[in-house]
Amino acid sequence: MKRILNVVEYNKASLGVRLANNFLDLVVLYIVNYLFSTISNLLYEVTSIEFFYFYSNGNMLWQILIGNFNYCLYYFLMENYLDGRTVAKYITGTKVISTDGTKPSTRQIMYRSLSRIVPFDGLSFLGENGWHDKWSETRVINLKNYQAEIQAKSEIEALGKKEIA
Repeated sequence: MKRILNVVEYNKASLGVRLANNFLDLVVLYIVNYLFSTISNLLYEVTSIEFFYFYSNGNMLWQILIGNFNYCLYYFLMENYLDGRTVAKYITGTKVISTDGTKPSTRQIMYRSLSRIVPFDGLSFLGENGWHDKWSETRVINLKNYQAEIQAKSEIEALGKKEIA
């Protein structure tokens, strides 16, 4: 279990910002899914491969499976390879970090992404932290405030140290 730094907890993004992140990322996901469906339909017309037909025209169970796969893949790729940020997190100035203040590991991002498909994960924010934050030992922070506080603490610690000119 990772330790939880106070500086991380004090700079958590507000519930309203988290809701905005969710909404904005869902809009991006809908656009991506629409594009994939359009491309899939075009590929089916050209190749007659059944997979391309089912991607956008399959039954409800298939649509749920593909939707959840794309949902997890989007969050995993974005947060893992863009330094803990998605499109919405760039817009709102937030970022995912570990509870100990370090960059989340690939395993943590994978747990975080997979736990999002648990039913009612969105309602888990009625408590202190959402399930995908708690289970992956991560937090979404307000990046500007976090960096300012880290800088202030660094400057305070540097006071009284001998400066070499």
